[in-house]
Amino acid sequence: MRLEQLQAFLAIAQTGSFQQAALTSGVTQSTISRQIQALEADLGIELFHRTSHAKLTLGGERLLPRVRKICQEWQTAKEELADLIAGKQPELCIAAIHSLCASYLPPVLQKFCHDYPEVQLRVTSLGSDRALKVLKDGLVDLAIVMNNRFLTTSREMVVQVLYDEPIEVLTAANHPLAQYEFIPWSELIRYPQVVFKDGYGMQRLIQDRFERMEATLQSALEVNTLDAFRGIVRQGELIALLPQSALLESRLDPTLAIRSLASNNTSGLADGSSLTRRVVMVTTQDRLQIPPIKHFWQLVLENIPLQIDQQRSPLSPAILLDNVS
Repeated sequence: MRLEQLQAFLAIAQTGSFQQAALTSGVTQSTISRQIQALEADLGIELFHRTSHAKLTLGGERLLPRVRKICQEWQTAKEELADLIAGKQPELCIAAIHSLCASYLPPVLQKFCHDYPEVQLRVTSLGSDRALKVLKDGLVDLAIVMNNRFLTTSREMVVQVLYDEPIEVLTAANHPLAQYEFIPWSELIRYPQVVFKDGYGMQRLIQDRFERMEATLQSALEVNTLDAFRGIVRQGELIALLPQSALLESRLDPTLAIRSLASNNTSGLADGSSLTRRVVMVTTQDRLQIPPIKHFWQLVLENIPLQIDQQRSPLSPAILLDNVS
């Protein structure tokens, strides 16, 4: 059974004539006749009385409402796909790590909403592992995450590196570690930390580094928002290792101190090098062909690396943006 056979059947039922159905369908009458004969052979029952008018048999009457539904569903599917190709999708769903939502992403969101006002933009702050999972499950169209080569190597995935950034130490202004310009790893590992929950790339990155150093990460508290990190560290006892982009607001807080990690290994630890993370944008090959998704992808490429460069320039003021919920 083929779709054109069902369409031929419906055309005859609607016009009452093989000849009129052929004209309506833009094919010859012999083609219509062959399609109906093949459909009847497949079903094992005649569908029309062969008289001056193509009148439905009992079997044809039973079949007609089903064929109407099938042909309508097919037409709806074609229209929806045509809209998708033309960029007329109802919404665009993005998953991004917290530091991006709180800093570099808002200007991109504003530009996209201006360019595609008819598309509902939905943004969710998630940890990297969770963001990649919902992307693979088809719940979001694009994810901006900390790179995880074990989760982004599928053939259908498209991965674009956005930037690399150092991991720095956040402490209270009066914390003992605040006396250092570059904090030695041998001193860092002595203090308990507030860390991200499982499922966040930062938590895995820090845990891996401590294991490589054969040191114990004193994880005293787990949180998942930047506000919580600042509030807890401000109390004076716990410290936090956070990416540079997550510390923009903290730099303006006199109760907090931000220090770099020492990159030289003078402590005898297994690995005393500096610590960085890589942020990437990920989607799938098929999604990148859809105009709104492709446009959002391009906006990110044009704006976020530029903001990173401006932030790192000594002549540019620090960028401060409100959180996006």
